[in-house]
Amino acid sequence: MTDYRKLIDAETWAFIEKTNSYYPPDTIDYTIAEQRAIYDRMCREFFAGYPHGVTAETTEITTPTNNVPIRIYRNAEPDKAAMVLYVHGGGFILGGLDSHDDVCAELCARTGYEVVSADYRLAPEHLHPAAFDDVLSAFEWAAKTYDCPVVLCGDSAGGNLCAAIAHATRGHVKKPVGQVLIYPSLGGDHFRGSYLTHAEAPMLSARDIEFYKHIRTGGVDRTGDITLYPLADANFAYLPPTVLITAQCDPLSSDGEAYRDRVVAAGGHAYWFEEPGLVHGYLRARHTVGRARASFTRIVEAVSMLGKGDWIW
Repeated sequence: MTDYRKLIDAETWAFIEKTNSYYPPDTIDYTIAEQRAIYDRMCREFFAGYPHGVTAETTEITTPTNNVPIRIYRNAEPDKAAMVLYVHGGGFILGGLDSHDDVCAELCARTGYEVVSADYRLAPEHLHPAAFDDVLSAFEWAAKTYDCPVVLCGDSAGGNLCAAIAHATRGHVKKPVGQVLIYPSLGGDHFRGSYLTHAEAPMLSARDIEFYKHIRTGGVDRTGDITLYPLADANFAYLPPTVLITAQCDPLSSDGEAYRDRVVAAGGHAYWFEEPGLVHGYLRARHTVGRARASFTRIVEAVSMLGKGDWIW
């Protein structure tokens, strides 16, 4: 059994304990409505505010089937070299524009890029491919609206959706210039690597992952669907430069390594960083935990560099 008392430092344990006080480890056993209420409250408790000079506008994209809510973050001193399409995490059943509001505002402040946060329809009310379709619509809108390159960035479920969009848009005239995937779920092998070593990790367990997988599809086996599981793609050629940033103490960490290996084997550019001693969801700890603060700086640098066409680390 993995000894997390040795792997995780005191600052990170304090973050875990604070998170558990708002979002108990058994929350997946509650109703969906209860889970959302608990998650929304937790996000409010961790809200860090906006950096000076950042403003936000909430609007929506009209599609033939539904409207996709977005929030556009702008910096007082903008860098127009690129823009960022951010996709939030939450297991495909939680979160929205408010859950990652301060993360997007800080990403805007520190890169200078305009950041568009895209909401998407949640399961179980809206099963796959609803979330994928909404994020694809948001990307197509961004590609048409902005003259500059588009960088994809997302955490957890949002990282999954970003990767799926990157795979789906390879043939587009304007495709993503890069993607930054933060502790993403990519459909890796559940019988090896971190899925076994960290099956009982704090903040996210193998049981949690199975719950989110089944609720997103309504329990239907969608093995091989790359819009669900990007690692199932038989062709990793022509993907944009990719930076994967995972947490060591997270069952999903091996997905980052596997995805990196597939991109590189296909002749592309990909870099994987496993952050030692960190846990899933550590973005909320970026102001209180030294390791999380350093990792968020890495994320900012990756987004900035990809936006300028520099992918050599």
